[in-house]
Amino acid sequence: MSSSKRYTVTAALPYTNGPIHIGHLAGVYVPADIYARYLRLTGNDVAYICGSDEHGVAIPMRAKKEGVSPQDIIDKYHTIIKQSFKDFGISFDNYSRTSSKIHHDTASDFFIDLHKKGNFIEEITEQLYDADANQFLADRFVVGTCPKCGFEESYGDQCEHCGTSHNGTDLIHPKSAITGNIPTVKKTKHWFLPLDKYESFLNEWILEGHKNDWKSNVLGQVKSWIDDGLRPRAVTRDLEWGIPVPVDGGEGKVLYVWFDAPIGYISSTKEWAEREGKNWEDYWKDENTKLVHFIGKDNIVFHCIIFPSMLKAHGGFILPENVPANEFLNLEGNKLSTSKNWAVWLHEYMEDFPNQQDVLRYTLTANAPENKDNDFTWKDFQAKNNNELVAIFGNFINRVVVLTNKYYEGQVPVAGEFTEVDEDTLAAIKNFPGSIGKSIQRYRFREASQELMNLARLGNKYLADEEPWKVIKLNEERVKTVMYIALQIAGALAVVSEPFLPFTSDKLKKILNIASDRINNSWNDVSKKEILIPANHQIGKAELLFSKIEDNAVTLQLEKLAATKKANELENKVIEPQKETIDFEDFTKLDMRVGTILEAVKVAKTKKLLQLKVDVGIDVRTIVSGIAESFSPEEIIGQQVTVVTNLAPRKIKGVESQGMILMTDTPDGKLAFVEPEQKVSNGQQIS
Repeated sequence: MSSSKRYTVTAALPYTNGPIHIGHLAGVYVPADIYARYLRLTGNDVAYICGSDEHGVAIPMRAKKEGVSPQDIIDKYHTIIKQSFKDFGISFDNYSRTSSKIHHDTASDFFIDLHKKGNFIEEITEQLYDADANQFLADRFVVGTCPKCGFEESYGDQCEHCGTSHNGTDLIHPKSAITGNIPTVKKTKHWFLPLDKYESFLNEWILEGHKNDWKSNVLGQVKSWIDDGLRPRAVTRDLEWGIPVPVDGGEGKVLYVWFDAPIGYISSTKEWAEREGKNWEDYWKDENTKLVHFIGKDNIVFHCIIFPSMLKAHGGFILPENVPANEFLNLEGNKLSTSKNWAVWLHEYMEDFPNQQDVLRYTLTANAPENKDNDFTWKDFQAKNNNELVAIFGNFINRVVVLTNKYYEGQVPVAGEFTEVDEDTLAAIKNFPGSIGKSIQRYRFREASQELMNLARLGNKYLADEEPWKVIKLNEERVKTVMYIALQIAGALAVVSEPFLPFTSDKLKKILNIASDRINNSWNDVSKKEILIPANHQIGKAELLFSKIEDNAVTLQLEKLAATKKANELENKVIEPQKETIDFEDFTKLDMRVGTILEAVKVAKTKKLLQLKVDVGIDVRTIVSGIAESFSPEEIIGQQVTVVTNLAPRKIKGVESQGMILMTDTPDGKLAFVEPEQKVSNGQQIS
């Protein structure tokens, strides 16, 4: 990284059709936040920019599904997302939204500028059209088979299975996502950005200019796209929801979401600069400013090919110094999915684990999918907390603070003569800001987090080797020196932990009483200062930095996921086709009556069966039913049920069953009784 003092750091705009989950955090927001916090701590001028992405086809699709307006959808999720980021400690300088006036104006002006310069191709093309819905099928309003990999649920703009970008007309067997109809083809006019004109520029700028400092996964994707040959890409869509195309002939059309969304970084910066009394152009047009985009791998094409081509076409803008895209994070071995609710939602996590933001931040950083897809498991989350944060970091701080209060009433002792071990330890402390910083500068956040933990390990080892709790009985002066050095390690941890564990850093600074003007150590101070916490400084009482996560908390999360999996299975369950038509006379042969369960016991050596005594009005009979996994015997005593009473008796596990109780499946995979809404007399017939 260069010695530049001004940085524009962007984090991918989250889409407002759902909340934030751990995949978003691991891929984009946690590494971006570590980077931005580090830059600030090292004295740089940083604009850390983000905002909600609120246009595109998926918004009106969700609105239709829920029976509300697109505005209702974006307002709901923008609020949830923004608050979640704030509560989680993501330190954006500005969090905006693309529905704002400043963004509409900025994106419109950008389009007009490119239009005036003749950077667009205007073409009348054939697009898929749903006659019943009376609209063109842009992007995700159409699904079909991917022409490249054969995936049968590819969208009209991109296949999520192989990552190929295409048009809806390229799909095999396309169908409307609105009505399910097979669409027709209809002519419409659109504006295209001729990406093929920028191939040589992109090749020279990225594949040659950044071959040694960009991540291999990013370079590989860019090379694949360029090798395949870039083609003009539409920057407008036939939609009502979005930014209206601001030129003649644009009626009924909007800017394509992936044209307007990255411009959201610029409009968000403008909004921030206006509020802070700064010049936004310094952060987007000054060659001394370094621009870094944090994204997931699914957005590489937009940030490395399309958006740079847009900036190049416009002229006057800087290009990103780096685009450190991460791979995907899976959850318990399965791909994260918003639509299938297979996720750990950020706002729910903070409800289930209050004041434990840093545990999740650390786990996601330690398992970051930097070079390949990685997996989040609740057991690993528990282990990272209990075995590292609690047992290493928290344990060291607790011992230092407790002993300082016990031996010296919380005052930092005056050190005596240093041994060689002491000198080596003090020298080692000074190396950590450099080694951690170097890893952060190279976007190796996993590596950086482990270096941070190594500083805590150094502290634990030092205390374990010097054993002040034993030496105090023999050499009080030596213990003063030991505790003085241990407190310098604690002081260093308070500073260098901030990018990774901001809440812990704040808490530790308060415990050490160094969150003040008198002692205000910077990142560079840890490397340069001989003394981080001076002798006679008064520290506070011990508080646990981290608390142990018990098995029951993990079990609860795994049960939630199991219920989600069950619900997905039921949702995707193929509805049984209708059985053969019967005559009314056949139906009348069935004798269905309301009965009440009087007794219930488990059938021995079975998991599913209960033996029931049921009063069906005409008599009390024994019925064997496979409901034991959904109900305990005691909870169904007195339950009214619907019974087929004239079913021929049948022996089940040695018990003669004299009827059948009617049941149905619930979304959570359990069974439910088919019962009357109101209590009725036993023996009442169903007709």
